[in-house]
Order: sequence, then C-alpha cells, then structure tokens
Amino acid sequence: MNDTTILDFEFEAHTNPVSDADRAAVLENPGFGKVFTDHMAVIKYSTEKGWHDAKILPRGPIQVDPATAVLHYAQEIFEGLKAYRTPDGSVTLFRADENARRFRESAERMAMAPLPDEMFLNSIRELVKIDQKWIPEIEGGSLYLRPFMFASEVFLGVKPASEYLYMVIASPAGAYFKGGAPSVTLWVSEHYTRAAPGGTGAAKCGGNYAASLVAQKEAIGEGCDQVVFLDAVENRYVEELGGMNVMFVMDDGSIITPPLGGTILPGITRDSLLTLARDQGITVREERYSIDQWKADAQSGKLREAFACGTAAVLTPIGKVRGRGYEFMIGNGGPGILTEKLRAELGGIQRGTAQDPHGWVERLI
Repeated sequence: MNDTTILDFEFEAHTNPVSDADRAAVLENPGFGKVFTDHMAVIKYSTEKGWHDAKILPRGPIQVDPATAVLHYAQEIFEGLKAYRTPDGSVTLFRADENARRFRESAERMAMAPLPDEMFLNSIRELVKIDQKWIPEIEGGSLYLRPFMFASEVFLGVKPASEYLYMVIASPAGAYFKGGAPSVTLWVSEHYTRAAPGGTGAAKCGGNYAASLVAQKEAIGEGCDQVVFLDAVENRYVEELGGMNVMFVMDDGSIITPPLGGTILPGITRDSLLTLARDQGITVREERYSIDQWKADAQSGKLREAFACGTAAVLTPIGKVRGRGYEFMIGNGGPGILTEKLRAELGGIQRGTAQDPHGWVERLI
C-alpha cells in the first residue's frame, strides 16, 4: 500500500508487570492463547483524523458503549503471526509483510479503513521489542501475536463505521493441539459450509470462525480434533478446516491442495510450504479434490500423507477422517516423510537454524 504516513508510538510502561518468577513459571507450559504479555499496541482511526494516537500501553480491558457498531454489525478482522527466539538469542518475525497485506485486504473486503502496511509492521515490532521476555524457551515455543481491528463508532444503522480501533495483543505459545498429538482426526461436516462464492471466505474476519463453531462442536462431540468443510455449491470438494488449510501428498511425491478462489483463506503458511515444495522440485497441483476421491485414494494407498497447516498449528499430520459414511485412515495414521521434512524446513527458517533463501525472516533484536 502506497502510504508513507509514519506514526511514532508513545510508550506507557506497565506499573505492575508480571514478575520474572511468575513469568518463568508460566513459560514452562504456556499452552495456546491462555496467558498474555504485559502490554498491547493501540492505534485509533476516524474519518476526520485518519490513523492517530499510536501507543504501547499496559494490557487491560476495553470499555465500549452498548451501541458500538462491532457488537451489532460484526465489522471486525484479525491476523495471527509469531515471533521466534533464535539460537543466538535474536528475535525474528516470519513474513510479517504478508500478514500486513492480508490484514489490509481483509479490511477492504469488510468495508473498513485499511491500515497502512508499515503501521501494521511497526505496531508488531514495537510490541515484540518491549515484551520479548515472554518468548518461551521451550521446544517449539513462540510468541503468538494477534493484531485485530473493529468498528468502534457508536451508532445503530447498517453502514460502514467511521471510527475503528486497531490493537495488538501477544501470548506466549506452546503446542496448538492438546498433548502435542502426532496426528489429528477430522470430522467431515455434512450440514454446514464455511464460505460460499462471493462471501467473506478469503477475509480473516471473526464471522467466518463464528459460523464454523457449530460444526467444530459437532466434530468434538464425535471424538475428532477438527472439522473439515466441503464446498458450498456441490458439497463434495474439500476446502479447508475450521482454521487451517489442508494438503495431500500422493504416491508419486506430488502435493495437491484446494485452489484459492475467494472461499478459502490464502494462508501464509500454505504459500510458504508450496514455495518450499516447488524449490525441491516437487510437483504442486492447486486443484479441486473431492471427499470421495480422498477416501478412495487413502484406501488404495495412492494418498500417502495429508496435513493441516496454519500459523497456530504450523504443520499437523492428519491421521484419520470420519463422518457420516466416512471412516478411513491415511498412511500409517501418523506423520509422513514429506510432512516431517517440510515441517522441519519451515521451522528451521522461522527459528534461524536453516537458510532463508527467500528473505522471509526479519531480525528484530
């Protein structure tokens, strides 16, 4: 985005931050999304002033009026990315510029004020530098960053808001799935779809996730870890999971993944993995793949591996698929060779233990 506006962040230190001892205890097993750092980033927007009042503040509650627009019309978007600690003690970000771009595009789809990319990036950089002590030292640990923006104008009426509040909070993170499961089991949603053509499937807005929760609840009730959605038109082609993209590894070594087309979130982890695969000479096919074909290929052995991918879960093997009329295992039900190879390569780049041929990593500290 061609906006050269630069806002300096005013910093207000927390007067009662978490003690070193208490923080260390939390970081031994932070889980995911349960605990948060001491500070948060905030930028305000109004049609009169544009973006203004950039601050790093002590993390705390937000006071909103009952008529705040987001509570009634759901103008809200968010992102997810991570900061990593490298072996030499540095702190890095991975492809944060892509998160900035996607955040801006999500805002445009939701008729919200687009945040300039550099403001997004500076808000992340400033918060990470201040709260870097919250990055866990455990294996696989990271600092999960949640930028979000919502319509903060007080009014009732169906129209785009004229005021927005952008914020970033941070949370030390361990494994996304409980127990660090070697693979997950999916439930095929029969009655619900995640997104339809012309909808908001490609935007990272809260409504997409709210709509998926009843299906996710059904999946959990059936003893599965995640739901997988089919397309809204024919109800037969695999699209994505409740919060992750999906990929299939065939017996010829090629990878198939559902194509982007407005109904699937353009995952940054997805794009990174496809790029790394192509770098290795692996054939990548972005094409539609039906649930019936998935079952047939798994049962015949043509499908060797399948995995889910996203910022939070990184790269997670899919072991079993269940649903009304579906129950099949993929490969040996655990991690596959290519799955593990791609996960190790991606993780190595993110954490500074492998070469970064595409310049994806930004070193902050």
